[in-house]
Amino acid sequence: MKFFLDTANLKQIQEVQNLGILDGVTTNPSLIAKEGIKGDVNIKQRYIDICNLVGGDVSAEVIATDFEEIIKEGEELAKLHHQIIVKVPMIKEGIKAINYFSKNGIKTNCTLIFSAGQALLAAKAGATYVSPFIGRLDDIGESGIDLITQICNIFKLHSFDTQVLAASIRSKEHIIQCAEAGADVVTTPLAPILELLKHDLTDKGLTKFLEDHAKNNS
Repeated sequence: MKFFLDTANLKQIQEVQNLGILDGVTTNPSLIAKEGIKGDVNIKQRYIDICNLVGGDVSAEVIATDFEEIIKEGEELAKLHHQIIVKVPMIKEGIKAINYFSKNGIKTNCTLIFSAGQALLAAKAGATYVSPFIGRLDDIGESGIDLITQICNIFKLHSFDTQVLAASIRSKEHIIQCAEAGADVVTTPLAPILELLKHDLTDKGLTKFLEDHAKNNS
């Protein structure tokens, strides 16, 4: 399973890159705004900066919601860097745009997926990735992990090349559950990745080893 970082923060990206486990990055307008980045030129430069930090795919989201504008914006984003994946919302015009992009060699990430039907349509249209938002489903009392399992089963059964990119990750448990469910990719904030490093027994064991080492060398 690939690990993507869900952020537009260069420092966080570099931190995970230094661990040697980072496969890509996803962004969205909210994450860009969180970094205080304003203006089309500055936003596009941030996408380029991110691409220069990582070796994998970087999702950059369109703002437009009508077909012609999605195409225009998506083509501009794709020209910024060969690692850019055009992130398109799960709407009727978005599906049309994904089909257009697919036929013209532009990779896409269909975002805001909340059902297997939506994922199926995106895959049929030729999406490179589909992004089910598991945390937001959990928030309304539905099981986001069950959705990941369902989509993975459908894609495997029908041999879709589209990758399942689990999004809206809230915890280290979400990451492990997505791995068990068969997700191709998980995109997560920094905190859940750092949580994976931790276990009380690891801390206790390391403390004991260091104490014993100190005794043996005193």
